[in-house]
Amino acid sequence: MNKAFDKEKLKSDIRNYVQNLFRTTLEEATPQQVYQAVAYATKDVIINNWLATQKQFEKDDPKTVYYMSMEFLVGRLFGNNLINLCAYQEVKEALDELGFDLNAIEDEERDPALGNGGLGRLAACFMDSLASLGYAAYGCGIRYHYGMFKQEIRDGYQIEVPDNWLKNGYPFELRRPEYSKEIRFGGYVRVEYDPATGRNHYIQDGYQSVLAVPYDIPVVGYGNNMVDTLRIWDAEAVNEFQLDSFDKGDYQKAVEQENLARNITEVLYPNDNHYAGKELRLKQQYFFISASVQTAVAKYKKTHGDIRKFYEKVTFQMNDTHPTVAVGELMRILLDEEHLEWDEAWEITCKTVAYTNHTIMSEALEKWPIELFSRLLPRVYQIIEEINRRFVMEIQNKYPGNQEKIAKMAIIYDGQVKMAHLAIVAGYSVNGVAALHTEILKKQELRDFYEMFPEKFNNKTNGITQRRFLLHGNQSLAAWITDHIGDEWITDLPKIAGMKLYADDPKAQQEFMNIKYQNKCRVADYIREHNGIEVDPRSIFDIQVKRLHEYKRQLMNILHVMYLYNQIKEHPEMDFYPRTFIFGAKAAAGYRRAKQTIKLINNVADVINNDASINGKIKVVFIEDYRVSNAELLFAAADVSEQISTASKEASGTGCMKFMLNGAPTIGTMDGANVEIVEEVGAENAFIFGLSSDEVINFENNGGYDPSYYFNNDPDIRNVMMQLINGTYSNGDMQMFREIYDSLLTQDQYFILADFKSYAAAQRQVEEAYRDTERWARMAMLNMASAGKFTSDRTIQQYVDEIWHLDPVKVTVDPASFDVAPKKAARK
Repeated sequence: MNKAFDKEKLKSDIRNYVQNLFRTTLEEATPQQVYQAVAYATKDVIINNWLATQKQFEKDDPKTVYYMSMEFLVGRLFGNNLINLCAYQEVKEALDELGFDLNAIEDEERDPALGNGGLGRLAACFMDSLASLGYAAYGCGIRYHYGMFKQEIRDGYQIEVPDNWLKNGYPFELRRPEYSKEIRFGGYVRVEYDPATGRNHYIQDGYQSVLAVPYDIPVVGYGNNMVDTLRIWDAEAVNEFQLDSFDKGDYQKAVEQENLARNITEVLYPNDNHYAGKELRLKQQYFFISASVQTAVAKYKKTHGDIRKFYEKVTFQMNDTHPTVAVGELMRILLDEEHLEWDEAWEITCKTVAYTNHTIMSEALEKWPIELFSRLLPRVYQIIEEINRRFVMEIQNKYPGNQEKIAKMAIIYDGQVKMAHLAIVAGYSVNGVAALHTEILKKQELRDFYEMFPEKFNNKTNGITQRRFLLHGNQSLAAWITDHIGDEWITDLPKIAGMKLYADDPKAQQEFMNIKYQNKCRVADYIREHNGIEVDPRSIFDIQVKRLHEYKRQLMNILHVMYLYNQIKEHPEMDFYPRTFIFGAKAAAGYRRAKQTIKLINNVADVINNDASINGKIKVVFIEDYRVSNAELLFAAADVSEQISTASKEASGTGCMKFMLNGAPTIGTMDGANVEIVEEVGAENAFIFGLSSDEVINFENNGGYDPSYYFNNDPDIRNVMMQLINGTYSNGDMQMFREIYDSLLTQDQYFILADFKSYAAAQRQVEEAYRDTERWARMAMLNMASAGKFTSDRTIQQYVDEIWHLDPVKVTVDPASFDVAPKKAARK
């Protein structure tokens, strides 16, 4: 219970906000207006805690981590904030008394379109854990106006439409124009010699610039009064609209600055299949990094004299390669604005920046054309060029005459600036995100760097926040767990292991399965409303929801569904436990093969769902516009967690952890975090199949894989493959899926045909286990009870102990500060 939420006062505040914001009464207010009013009333309490946190920071002067990420997939914040304020029940009761349903009010919040996949959701989980553990942190990102896109499915195809999440404003953000920073692009570097110091000064001239304006979103810690800050940057024109140019007819010049600013923060991950897209991505990265680094330096200098001790109070964690330009920008500020010598600036930088690698896929390690980078960021490029020159000398000293090492390790080589190389050379820490991933980095992808800098490399297995994905997302299960073992698991997830005592208890098994059934009914209602498809909540809910990429192998999943359908059609009498296969995924706008896979899934769904002869034994559903809010529903309802990436390709994966926490056994390869899940829960409580990572890597390095062998020798595989090109799922159009067919038969880069029969066998094991209700309940409960390792609280504590070395902050709030009223609420 939160003392800040006096029920009667809250009801009064809600009425006042409805009146002051919208000039209406509560009785006439729309659900959106009620949501806004409750959100603002909640924000009053949050701001009190936020101010108290800042005062405590000023008093304690803690070291602060700046977590830099292109994405923060925070999900809806209203319900999550209530959970972390320990006020969910009080607000629910207050709204009940006013005649409103809290669940319906929560549905009025649009998911903030600040991220897309696991990278962004991890960043959001990390911020939640940092605040809940009491560590000083800033998340640094971009205030995208439209996110990546809102996904619509039309005639089975993905259509990208703008995700206008800011349409109604966003009550939890605060615009902070007083902390705006100027960001400069292009131009040239002029050198001035200073005879007094004997130094050259480097000045960027002829540039275009935009204003980076911060919007702060509170990150509420659980039950500890702590509020950290997610600072997302928006771009505005530096100068007012050029009316004189407009009047003279020079319309292009008049809107030039406005367009520059607007483009930078319009969308997440603009299509970079063309030069303009690449340029915009680099602009975005430098934009938010420069603003964040400038802010960190200014904030440090405000209370500390000597910039040479910067790293004692500040650390930058670069979430993948996107923020790596922070290395060059910090060097630029230290050299050109603080006038340090190179060696001093480099020492500070190398003690400040740390790098998290999120991918084994070499094509995802960012590389920029020299021409683009040097033209857009001329001074930063000069600095990186000098970093590279010095590093190449290091390589030559360590490996004399070894030109191959330089080719593999140089930061600038073959016309490209290689950002991962820059991050490793400058960073004091380089971490992978699962034990297997880190080992593959050390032995394969980054082997040369590991040999040169072994002390930098370490593993930090990813985690998730149980507060969103269990306490908020699966409230009935959370309450049931608390009834059995108390509520310590909310802040100490390993305590959930206490539920193992109940895994063999028939009464507990029945209660658990009843909760699962109710959650499946909730998803069945969602599917009926959004897809118009009737699914049976008594069927096995087999769910694969994640970013659409070929290595994640949604294609293998739908090919297996086609195989099962063939089996049922050929053997109508066969005993088959009904299945509902649920997919959810966005494909990048320019990713042709991924978008074809979405079309295939939807076409297969149309055929199977409308075939009355199979009596509903299989249903296939594609969830449109997969996002955090509908993910919470799906994790809670899943029977089976599909984690079927090609072994060695998934760095970690965190969806696997969310399913596990909600009691869904994994069907998967020994890849990413699956390896550690199996270690925790036992191989007997998961369904593992397929090639090992070593086998995959061996094929890739030495050849020998021939997908046509499986086509020629396995009639089931051949039958499914032929259905891609004989019109079965394309209304007779033999070309619609020809590209998928050709890629599988001639290349099969991700070993789908090699793993197919092993996958099908594992799926038969799933059905066999599910038929044994007691066995399945035990497996599911043990998965839930074994998820303690996979909390982001554990991951963050490891970052703190082994990389950042932060001290916790304890925040106290004066109860008198709770007496706030929305008397000065601005009219929207």
